[in-house]
Amino acid sequence: MTPTDAQGLRLSLEAEGIHTLLVQFTDLQGVAKGKLLPLHQLETLLNEGAGFAGPSICGTGLGRTGARSEYYARGDASTLRALPWLPGVARIVGDGFVDGQPFDACPRQVLRRQVARLAERGWRLRLGIEPEFFLLRRDAATGHWGPADPTDRLDKPSYDLKALPRQLGFLQALRGALEDAGLTVLQLDHEDAHGQYEVNFAHDEALASCDHLMLFKLAAHTLAERAGCVFSMMPKPFANQPGSGLHFHVSLWPTDPGDSDALGDDELRPFMAGVLAHSAGLCALAAPTVNSYKRLVVGESLSGTSWAPAFVAHGPNNRSALLRTLPGRFEWRLPDASANPYLAAAGLIAAGLDGIDRRLDPGPACTDDLFDLPLAKIRARGIAPLPQSLAEACDALAADSVLATALGSTLQQQFLALKRDEALAYARHVSTWELERYAALF
Repeated sequence: MTPTDAQGLRLSLEAEGIHTLLVQFTDLQGVAKGKLLPLHQLETLLNEGAGFAGPSICGTGLGRTGARSEYYARGDASTLRALPWLPGVARIVGDGFVDGQPFDACPRQVLRRQVARLAERGWRLRLGIEPEFFLLRRDAATGHWGPADPTDRLDKPSYDLKALPRQLGFLQALRGALEDAGLTVLQLDHEDAHGQYEVNFAHDEALASCDHLMLFKLAAHTLAERAGCVFSMMPKPFANQPGSGLHFHVSLWPTDPGDSDALGDDELRPFMAGVLAHSAGLCALAAPTVNSYKRLVVGESLSGTSWAPAFVAHGPNNRSALLRTLPGRFEWRLPDASANPYLAAAGLIAAGLDGIDRRLDPGPACTDDLFDLPLAKIRARGIAPLPQSLAEACDALAADSVLATALGSTLQQQFLALKRDEALAYARHVSTWELERYAALF
C-alpha cells in the first residue's frame, strides 16, 4: 500500500475514533494471537508487518537466531474492523511472513494457497461456518466444571426457551458486537447439551469466513468473561451429553462476477467424493484433540444422540452422515469446535480438488439413520468408520500425500509432532476413572 493510501485509511480510522490496532494471527492450534499497535503504525503494519519472536509461536518451527527467527504478521487491510467491545480498537488480520516471504507454515497462508488453486480453475469456495460452544463455570471449591446456568437441566435442551432468556444478556451483547463489526448474524439457539449454544453467520468466501470465526471467538471470550463465565470450544466437556461441532456449509462458485449461480453436480459431486476419500486424514485437521474422539463415536454414545458423524457417507439432508447434501451445497459435519478453521478449510479444498482431478464418484447416497443401523449392516455396505483416536487420525494424515502437499512440509511436521505428543501424553495419563475402576479390583 502506498504512503498516500495508508494515510487516507489512517485518517478514516481516526475519524471513527480508532486509536489502536489489534493485529491478530492464528497459530497452529487455532488460537488467536497478536499485539496492540498505535494507529500511526498502520503503514508499517500493512507493508512490513508487526514482528514477533518466531519460536514463541506454537507450530512455527522457527529458530532463535538469524533472519528466520522473526515472524511478521502483515496486515490485510480488507479485514480492518472496529471492535465494539474494545472502544477505540480495530482488529486487522495478519498473514505470516518470514524473511520477507509468505511463511509456508502460517495457517492463513496455507488456506490462501488452496484458494489460489481454485481461482486458477475459475472457481471460488464459499463457507457458512456454524460454531457451537459452551458457557461454563468452574466451581471454586471442587474444581469441577459445569454449565454457567446451573438450572439448565432439561433432558432434551435443544431450542429451550426457558434457558435461552437466562443467557440473553450475553447472547444479545455477542450478536450486537458481531453485527457492529460487520458480520451478519442469522440466528442463535440453545443446542442439545446443558450450557451449549450456537451462532450462525451468513456464508462468505472461504478466507473471509475463517476470519469471521476468529473474530467471533475474540468477541465471545471477552464478553463471556465480563459475564462471569467461560466461553468454551472444547469439543465434548461432558461425557453424557452431545459435543460441539463446527459444521461447514460448502458451495462452489465461478470467479466471474457476472455468473451468479453456484456450480452444479458436475463439479460438486467429485469434490464431495474427494472429501470422502481423504476423510481419515482430514480427521486430524478437523478433529484435532484427544477430546475430539469422545464426540466421533462408533457405536452407541453415552449421550444417546451425538449429532456427530462416525462413518464416511453422504446423504440428502442426512445429519447422521459425514456429508449432509442440500440443494447446491453440502454440509461437512466432521469439524468440531477445536478445529483451526484455516487448516480444516485448506484440507477440504485440497481433498475436493483431488476428487475432481481423479473424477471420483461419491457413490450411492445413504438415506438411513446411521446412528440406528447395527454395525454389522454398516460394515456389510462397505461404509468405513472415521478414525477413533487422535493417534489413528495422525497416522492417516501422515500417509496422505495430497494433504501433505497442501499443508507443506514445515506445517505438517509441526502439526504431527504436536498432536502425537498430545496423544502420547493422554495415553500415559492415569485418570480418576482408572483409579476408581482398578485401584482395589485385583
